[in-house]
Amino acid sequence: MPSATSLGLPNVRGRLPLLAGLAIDSFGGGCAGPLLLLYFVRVADIPLGTAGVLLTVATLFSIAVPAAVGLVIDRMGPRNLVVGAQFAQALAFAGFFFGRSLWLLFLCALVTTAGQRVFWSSIFTLLSDVADEGDRDRWFGLGGMMQAGGFALGGLAAGVLLALGGTTPFLIAMAVNAVTFCLAGLLLLQLHPSHHQRSTEDTGPAPLLRKDRPYLILIAANTLLALCMMMLGVGLPVYIADALPAPEWLIGPLLAGVSVVLATGQTIVVRKTEKRRRTTALVITGVVWAAWGLLMASLTQLPTAWVTVALVFATIVYAFASLLHSATNNALAASVAPLVGRGKYLSYWQYAFTFASVLAPAFFAQLFEVRHELPWLVTAAVGLVAAGIIAAVTPALGARAHPVD
Repeated sequence: MPSATSLGLPNVRGRLPLLAGLAIDSFGGGCAGPLLLLYFVRVADIPLGTAGVLLTVATLFSIAVPAAVGLVIDRMGPRNLVVGAQFAQALAFAGFFFGRSLWLLFLCALVTTAGQRVFWSSIFTLLSDVADEGDRDRWFGLGGMMQAGGFALGGLAAGVLLALGGTTPFLIAMAVNAVTFCLAGLLLLQLHPSHHQRSTEDTGPAPLLRKDRPYLILIAANTLLALCMMMLGVGLPVYIADALPAPEWLIGPLLAGVSVVLATGQTIVVRKTEKRRRTTALVITGVVWAAWGLLMASLTQLPTAWVTVALVFATIVYAFASLLHSATNNALAASVAPLVGRGKYLSYWQYAFTFASVLAPAFFAQLFEVRHELPWLVTAAVGLVAAGIIAAVTPALGARAHPVD
């Protein structure tokens, strides 16, 4: 039987509430997240283009959150910020369940996106703090696996709900997500103080990030990769529902299948790459996502009998790129960040996902309304540009790209 070390697993003793909280949180996200855009269209009766802009504008207001988290994370502690984000998002999804007013839904979207930014700007510092010496990268991988496993189960639940038809599935998904956020927050409150003390290495003023040009370029390139990553969750439900001769119940299993790959493979990929150049893995990620975008664009030109098979194959290609990216990008960000101010650097790293989440809804919705294949063709170009940028900046990173923790 493979050992925990051979599987890339860290020491988890005393830290199970954190892992359980991540899994439960992600279950709700997997159930409700992919349905949110359709919720606005089918339940709140908001046009697709308007819904995409509304979510983008709401996300736009959260742009300052990672910088704000970077200022307070040392004083408040990452666990407290993560817990606060969970309860705030629970309140927002309760509002989605009860509300129909455009302005109320906008307010709920605003709270949701801000809460997401606080969570993602804090969680990797929390994972760093709970890790034993030498286990940090493995905690990133295991945390990602727990989240992906929860998301996979949530995606299956979303598929089951969609089979019910009508507006009920969307309301159930909103309620489930509100409850899971509450449960996750309560679990994280049970994490023993000895397992989330602030690291002594992250004290004093952080280096001037604005002068760290290679790191800023990495953030820009990862923004493009994050945009590619988000296109599946944002665009797949609408693409299948409105453009392809494929059954809507397929949405859940496809999203769940990607999450199963992420839930089972990240620690192994971390173990394989922790002593190697992670930038190479991200270059490959961009190229593979470009191929995926071309495959997705081609689906509208295929005979109906081949669409479902081709869609499954395209999703497998996406899953491979997503596994490389999820297991590598945060480990790379932590490894090339300075020891002093690492928490602040990781907070700013989340700007890649902040900017991508701002762009993704409107990016997909507006291009989709012009031509159904267009979002996927642009995604292919974005992936190639990201790969080129990372390849170009790798020499400037020098020894920073070869961490030994």
